[in-house]
Amino acid sequence: MVADLEKKLAAARTRLILDRPFLGALVMRLPLVAADPQWCPTSATDARSIYYNEQYIADLSVSQVQFVLSHEALHCALSHFSRRGRRDHRRWDTACDLAINPILTMDKLEPPPGVLLDDNFGGMTAEEIYPCLDENDIKTPMDRHIYDHPEQQSIATDFGTTPMSNDGSTAASIDGNEKLEPREQASERALSSQPLPLSKNERELLAVHWQQRLVSASQLAMQAGKLSDTMTRIVGHLGRPQLPWRALLDRYLTATARDDYSYLRPSSRRGGDAVFPSLISVQTDLVIAVDTSGSIKDAEIDDFFAEISALKGQVGARITLLACGTELSDHGPWTFEPWETIAAPHELTGGGGTNFAPVFDWVADSGRRPDVLVYFTDGKGEFPEVEPEFPTVWLVKGGEPVPWGRRIQLN
Repeated sequence: MVADLEKKLAAARTRLILDRPFLGALVMRLPLVAADPQWCPTSATDARSIYYNEQYIADLSVSQVQFVLSHEALHCALSHFSRRGRRDHRRWDTACDLAINPILTMDKLEPPPGVLLDDNFGGMTAEEIYPCLDENDIKTPMDRHIYDHPEQQSIATDFGTTPMSNDGSTAASIDGNEKLEPREQASERALSSQPLPLSKNERELLAVHWQQRLVSASQLAMQAGKLSDTMTRIVGHLGRPQLPWRALLDRYLTATARDDYSYLRPSSRRGGDAVFPSLISVQTDLVIAVDTSGSIKDAEIDDFFAEISALKGQVGARITLLACGTELSDHGPWTFEPWETIAAPHELTGGGGTNFAPVFDWVADSGRRPDVLVYFTDGKGEFPEVEPEFPTVWLVKGGEPVPWGRRIQLN
């Protein structure tokens, strides 16, 4: 049985390298470790190895094994082990699986039984999926994410217990030379009990390593001409700045604020010969459009308006608000002066598809040239063919690209 398992695992990894070099390169970074069924009923990862139940792998086809290996590798490549923060373990684990599995099915990998799938979450990150889940939505993932669970026990292998340092990390270090950890050295022996969770230092170091591995894998796949559109979006998303969207939008709007200094000579009635610079401000003209196609939840719109209200006071912006699904809302536009609080109008309703063109047509017909147009959307819709002359910022919920303008990921 052991020989047959080794052949099946080798065949699965070889097919990934040949057919999907991006995933294959990530999988090859992880040693495969047979594990005790008592703590590993299917498969698991601690961001350093892939652990598997021998009977579970024996019951799967080679194609399904490819899915399992790729699933574990993407948990690592997407740094799910370092992104949970203070979120609930079980809910975060569910969100991570719901983010990964649609990626693999879109890449035409065959999922094994018990995989969590929900088409409603396609293209969304784990952070975006997490608040959409309630207690009834929390399911058991097909695998175990053992990088930070508090219930984990000490790591005991056939080599003995791994020595630990004072900060909880393993004695061996993770460095630029990819030095093997004790549990990687034990990769050819079955683990009798599950590994320890990662320490804070290990999480930070591994996050850097996996970011580098992600870029390397994408370059390898691009050279082979086999980087799918789905994987291209993943790499592009992770390569974007990791600042929160609020900070990025604040930075952008502040840069457009037209505060300047004037050296005009003051009235002759004022005494003195010196001319000192004085600060003058010109009101910023900001147009905000909200996608009302139904994919944006009311709570998210409320949060968005709260942030915009705070930001516009800082930059002295006069805001014109538009709501649009396939066409503009009949109740708009709404106007808010810098001193007014902006809130979602009661008439802000919608549903159906999305067409972005009516917003830009309205701006053109009104004869205005705003300093910035901010569009709050999931990015799924028809874009105008021609980019406008004024700056456009897209606040995008999900993984959709935009053809032009400044894209800020909304998490």
